[in-house]
Amino acid sequence: MVDYHAANNQAQYTSGGQQSYMEQENDWDRDLLLDPAWEKQQRKTFTAWCNSHLRKAGTQIENIEEDFRDGLKLMLLLEVISGERLPKPERGKMRVHKINNVNKALDFIASKGVKLVSIGAEETSAKEGLLLWCQRKTAPYKNVNVQNFHISWKDGLAFNALIHRHRPELIDYDKLRKDDPVTNLNNAFEVAEKYLDIPKMLDAEDIVNTARPDEKAIMTYVSSFYHAFSGAQKAETAANRICKVLAVNQENEHLMEDYEKLASDLLEWIRRTIPWLENRIPEKTMAEMQQKLEDFRGYRRVHKPPKVQEKCQLEINFNTLQTKLRLSNRPAFMPSEGRMVSDINGAWHNLEGAEKGYEEWLLNEIRRLERLDHLAEKFRQKATIHEGWTDGKEAMLTQKDYETTSLSETKALLKKHEAFESDLAAHQDRVEQIAAIAQELNELDYYDSPNVNARCQKICEQWDTLGALTQSRRESLERTEKQLESIDELYLEYAKRAAPFNNWMEGAMEDLQDMFIVHNIEEIQGLITAHEQFKATLPEANKEREAIQAIQAEVQKIAQYNGIKLAGTNPYTTITPSSIDSKWDKVQKLVPQRDQALQEELSRQQSNDHLRRQFATQANMVGPWIQNKMEEIGRISIEMNGTLEDQLTHLRQYEQSIIEYKPNIDQLEGNHQLIQEALIFDNKYTAYTMEHLRVGWEQLLTTIARTINEIENQILTRDAKGISQEQLHEYRTSFNHFDKKRTGIMDSDDFRALLISTGNSLGDAEFARIMGIVDPNNSGAVTFQAFIDFMSRETTDTDTADQVIASFKILAGDKNYITAEELRRELPPDQAEYCIARMAPYSGPDTVPGALDYMSFSTALYGESDL
Repeated sequence: MVDYHAANNQAQYTSGGQQSYMEQENDWDRDLLLDPAWEKQQRKTFTAWCNSHLRKAGTQIENIEEDFRDGLKLMLLLEVISGERLPKPERGKMRVHKINNVNKALDFIASKGVKLVSIGAEETSAKEGLLLWCQRKTAPYKNVNVQNFHISWKDGLAFNALIHRHRPELIDYDKLRKDDPVTNLNNAFEVAEKYLDIPKMLDAEDIVNTARPDEKAIMTYVSSFYHAFSGAQKAETAANRICKVLAVNQENEHLMEDYEKLASDLLEWIRRTIPWLENRIPEKTMAEMQQKLEDFRGYRRVHKPPKVQEKCQLEINFNTLQTKLRLSNRPAFMPSEGRMVSDINGAWHNLEGAEKGYEEWLLNEIRRLERLDHLAEKFRQKATIHEGWTDGKEAMLTQKDYETTSLSETKALLKKHEAFESDLAAHQDRVEQIAAIAQELNELDYYDSPNVNARCQKICEQWDTLGALTQSRRESLERTEKQLESIDELYLEYAKRAAPFNNWMEGAMEDLQDMFIVHNIEEIQGLITAHEQFKATLPEANKEREAIQAIQAEVQKIAQYNGIKLAGTNPYTTITPSSIDSKWDKVQKLVPQRDQALQEELSRQQSNDHLRRQFATQANMVGPWIQNKMEEIGRISIEMNGTLEDQLTHLRQYEQSIIEYKPNIDQLEGNHQLIQEALIFDNKYTAYTMEHLRVGWEQLLTTIARTINEIENQILTRDAKGISQEQLHEYRTSFNHFDKKRTGIMDSDDFRALLISTGNSLGDAEFARIMGIVDPNNSGAVTFQAFIDFMSRETTDTDTADQVIASFKILAGDKNYITAEELRRELPPDQAEYCIARMAPYSGPDTVPGALDYMSFSTALYGESDL
């Protein structure tokens, strides 16, 4: 009978098309009821299933009819399955005691709403759900096509696929062959029993040697796999949620670390740079000060611009991070002490304060050194001339020549001395000029002041000595004057006229050789005018020279006429006609030299004026261009033309056009360098300075970058919160209405008005709470990004601390703590170690060694604890 039905079923299954699949199913069901092998398989499967639960209570059954007859193990089975206590069983051996125990078991089953007859809709749904679960889990595997709970499992591949899908390390699926079902089934059953705690409910031969394996037996066995893996499924879901939360926190922490490092580096650079800018100790020479100026130009053009970009990027990163934290329901980021954005802005303000006066100080020092060099050279020139004049004067004044001279010679000496006194008085101004120059050099802290002072003191002391000696010699000569006769009038007249003329020529030569320093065309033209006026006096001076020479010629004529033998020199003066001619010739040569020097300086000043005009022309274009761009960026940021992506594209194109303008700034810097190298300190052709333009250019780059970042953060918020373009437009319109200053930032009073306009009824406490959200750094200002974050913060389903705690509880097997081993088993390595490093030890009454507190860790992720 068994062989007949088996053969008949196999024939119908393989005949193809003569019977429908459902008809075959019904035939198989009828045949199975008559098949002893089926009954044996049912008993074996149910016995194994019961033992899989009873062994938790330390017992098992061998024969269903015998072992469940007294109802004791049946009641124990129901307690294990349900987790509840049944009524106390009766321990008597009589048949009535056994019946009562079985009834207690049946009553408990009925109390749970379980029907013991037929197959209801609930069981059908459970079967369909289990089948769908099997299909989804085995879908990726070749040679597996689960359509039912009988022949789809005969080759054993479906069992192996279920295990491999959940525990791939237990099964080498690629080595299994479809044509070896016994090996496949035994492999799955042995692995399940050994590693998954699923008892072996069927034998491979029972399945392979049956045309249609028992559906209930297969379902019972498969349901064991389902329950074994359902916990893993929950753990996988919990682990996925935790991984997602940790990934957000890890990314945010990475951004925080990047911010802290960038902030520290920037603050350290500022800390090192400010003392350099505040160092106002001047160098001694012009070359050293010019090198300082060159170093400062290198700082402004090479070293500072990247730091400006770093500062801007730092603020952008900070704003982006705060947006991400708000979107992920995390507390606002508070940088470590001293690294707040406000701290960086304060340090930057101090840097620019130190920088502001540094360049001006450098230029003033260069101007001062230029004057010092000029004064020092002038001092040396005048001192050298004066020292040359005083050479031999002390010896002349101390000689006793008048003691052996005749009366006429003594009178001559007196007259000569009078002429010398006149000459001495004329040199008084020169000495005073030398002393005044030395004093000015000393007051201006000239580096060689000690030597200048020493030389000046020597000149003054020598001058005092000459004065004293002059007075002494006059007194000596006057004592003998009564014994002297008048000196020859012609010699006297010559001497009197020659001395001032000689002094005039010496003064003229000194003026013609005098160094000059000018800074503009007007000043050099003034010197040229003065020189032309001097040249106009030369004809009259030449007449005086000819008159003096005529006196000397008259002396020679009279002496020759009267046969008088002259001593060869004028007794009243040392100024000879030849010395007058020599000095006059030198004056004549110095005049054209002075002409050339003045013309060369005029040419230089004309070149400087060209540099001024060249810089001014470009500066007068760049300055308004920068201002115009700043205003355009302001308009773009509030006009809301197009979508956010359109605005972002437009702003990036706009940013590129600004960057492409950089060569104009570089060219202007080059022109400014030429002006500084030419020592030009003023420019009447423009109101713009290079410093103003540098600051404007840096502000322009910073503003466009910040504006782009604001749009990027708005896109981030929109996508995370699901805000529509219409909502964004409404938010922007409302914000712009109350943004009175059109800066993109509003103060707290305007923001309060904005909130009221949106229907919020605000008390002081509620408003203070909202300000704490939109302005966590307490800056007193609210950005548009913070506003839209606030308006949309309640619309997104974000993860919470409670959800994360619940997920950890699943991984911990419902314990109030978790171990490092469990974390490493359930989470990826990097995230497991992240948790282990940050979780505090668990200190509850149920703690064990190495227990970790996942609850405080979870709340800390959302800023709800002190961790």
